[in-house]
Amino acid sequence: MSRLLWQVRARLGYWLARRLFHWPAALRQPRVWQWMQGQYGRMANLGDRSAQSFYGHILLFRGQGLGAREEGLRLLRLAANGGDGKAAYQLGVQALQGDTRQAPDASQAVGWWEMALAAGHPLAASRLSQLYRDGAPGLEADLQVAERYAAMADEATRSGR
Repeated sequence: MSRLLWQVRARLGYWLARRLFHWPAALRQPRVWQWMQGQYGRMANLGDRSAQSFYGHILLFRGQGLGAREEGLRLLRLAANGGDGKAAYQLGVQALQGDTRQAPDASQAVGWWEMALAAGHPLAASRLSQLYRDGAPGLEADLQVAERYAAMADEATRSGR
C-alpha cells in the first residue's frame, strides 16, 4: 500500500474513532474500544499533535497499568513540545503531584505551565499565580511574580480566552 493511501486510511480511521468516542454504547464494546485505541495510537505515531494530546490524556487517565501511564506522559510531552497548551498544562499538574518514582517538582510544573500560558491555556496563569503565592517543594513563594501572573489571569478572563 502506498504511503499516501496509508496516511489517508489512518486519518479516516482516526476521524471515525473520534466520532465514536462520543457514543457510550461504542465505548462499552471491548472490540470497538480496542479498534478505537489503535486508531488513536496510529495517528499519534504519525506525529499528529492533537492525536498525541488526545490519546495521551486517555492513557494517563483511563489506561491500565504503569506502562499506559508512562506512554500517556510521553505522548503529552510530544504534544506539549509541539505547542499544545492542554498537554503542557496537564504535564504541569502531573509534575506538581509527583508519583511513586518522582517527588513533586514545582519548578518543573512552572516550566510546563509557562509553556501552556504561551500556547493560550486559560488556567495556566491562575495556577502559576497560586503556585508563586503559596510556594511549593522546590519553589520559594514570590508575591511580585504571583501578582504578575494574577494580572495575566485577570486579563485572560476579561478578554474571554
